Amino acid sequence: MEQRPEVEDGIAQRADLDEKPGVSGDAELTITIKFGPEKSSDTWAFNTGAKLEDIILHAQLGWPDYDWTMSKAIVEKRVPGFKTLLKSPEDDKVDISPLNGNSIRLMAPRSDTQKQLKEARIAAMSIEAARRAAMGAVPRVRRNRGRTQEDEAYTFQTIRPLPYLPNPERSRQFLERLKADPGIKASMRKHKFSVGLLTEMDPSQYTESNHEGTTRILGLNRNQGEVIELRLRTDAYDGYRDYKTIRKTLCHELAHNVHGPHDRNFWDLCHQIEREVHEADWKSGGRTVGEEEYQPVVDDVHEDAGGWVGGEYTLGGAASQSTAGLSRREILARAAESRFRNVNDTKKDGGDQARGSGGGSSS
Repeated sequence: MEQRPEVEDGIAQRADLDEKPGVSGDAELTITIKFGPEKSSDTWAFNTGAKLEDIILHAQLGWPDYDWTMSKAIVEKRVPGFKTLLKSPEDDKVDISPLNGNSIRLMAPRSDTQKQLKEARIAAMSIEAARRAAMGAVPRVRRNRGRTQEDEAYTFQTIRPLPYLPNPERSRQFLERLKADPGIKASMRKHKFSVGLLTEMDPSQYTESNHEGTTRILGLNRNQGEVIELRLRTDAYDGYRDYKTIRKTLCHELAHNVHGPHDRNFWDLCHQIEREVHEADWKSGGRTVGEEEYQPVVDDVHEDAGGWVGGEYTLGGAASQSTAGLSRREILARAAESRFRNVNDTKKDGGDQARGSGGGSSS
């Protein structure tokens, strides 16, 4: 087995997962480092006081084909008082000692991809400059300044596809379409939602397979809107899921900016956002959402992994005696039927109240 040399300062040793040795020498903390593009998941050992830059340095040595000056590290298990998303180089001096025993998922673009994107941006800017020169002066359109300021404040501050997956520019266009969606913009203004990063989810992650089938997580909200990840692609990487399905998943994840657990408060807000998005979408004529939005669908797709920190949300946990002995698919079916009954009961109660209060005559 290949033996890697020790790295000075923060990194004491890289431990191989197959052997799982103990920490030797003066190394006092271990962190599992995951890097999707290389399908790597290894446990690295560090000295006390190690910084994020020690992880980045070791990653540069192991995977030199990536641009680590633009890398990010996502902490998989939330630590109180510690950021979930670390960025290089601004967070290089952050002490990683609180992450002992935790896992970090690294993200970095390939160096050649960055070069291609830069060349494409330069070419696009040249084409746009030539187009404007040919068109001449264009009359300015007056805009609602207050609305413009709200759109800038309550939006997705950063849009970023995964550069190591095929055709990242198409994913960027998909994310930009969601950001510019009239319904999404209207709902985010109303609820004053601001999301730090909207990005895509790697289809190879958050997928579980067993004898009953495959379960795929469609979305993830980290730290009340710091990061929202959406599964845009199919498992084949080159295909994309239906836009309205992804938009509905985004509504679901936006509701997690307020409520973590999937309780009644969460579902009321989630359905409210879905209605607002549909009604404010001028392309659909502003029609009210119909019954089709709330029909129970038993599927092998989960809308998210349970709220703010990304821990898996399991329907019918240990506290529920009624689900004991049921399969995962049966639990999902029972939960979907329960939600459908709740929605119907709410609509029925609303209809009864409306009829009861409508006894007066109009002149």
